[in-house]
Amino acid sequence: MNWGNRLVLVFIVFAALIGTLVYKSMHTKFELVSKDYYTDELRYQEKINGKANAEKRSKVTVVENADSIIINLPIEQEAKGIAGEAWFYCSSNAANDRKIKLMPAMHNRQAIFKKEMVNGSYQLKLSWQDGSVNYYDEKMITIH
Repeated sequence: MNWGNRLVLVFIVFAALIGTLVYKSMHTKFELVSKDYYTDELRYQEKINGKANAEKRSKVTVVENADSIIINLPIEQEAKGIAGEAWFYCSSNAANDRKIKLMPAMHNRQAIFKKEMVNGSYQLKLSWQDGSVNYYDEKMITIH
């Protein structure tokens, strides 16, 4: 094989590698934490204030039993009528994320059935209000 044929072979191998790289990069899935990350970043101060407000109350606890996940919100807020959201954020797959409206029952507890969830690790992001005061808390949970 002379040097001209070797040069052509090197160019063909190089073009094949570049083509493979382009093909794989176009079919790679990139998931953002949020599609509206810029507006979420602008509202980050609300989370900081919500965390500070939540620290002034009794702790939020999350208990897992055989068929459900029980969120226990601060008991001193029971009579105030809580409204909010529980976001089960799965960092490995956005399709597993779940946002559930908080509607606590007696003793400020809300049960969420596991059959609605996919097994895995989640960051539970709780945001709620009692009147005009915002609260925010995060917990790491693993659903089995």
